[in-house]
Amino acid sequence: MAAKELVEYVAKSLVDQPDEVTVEEVRDRDGVVLELHVAEDDMGKVIGRNGSVAKALRTLLKVRAARDGEPISLEIV
Repeated sequence: MAAKELVEYVAKSLVDQPDEVTVEEVRDRDGVVLELHVAEDDMGKVIGRNGSVAKALRTLLKVRAARDGEPISLEIV
């Protein structure tokens, strides 16, 4: 499973409005940036208390990046 699909799957599992979840992949000179877009009401569920869910998503991406050899970062928009 690609990093983009992984983030999308996890985010859709967390939110109340899964149809509003989109993930855009942007490549720059530093690697890949995944931009996660969710409904305004679901933003707290994706970020989590004190950023715990967002931190866990970023940890998953670090593992994926180590496996692929390409830096990946996550931005929640």
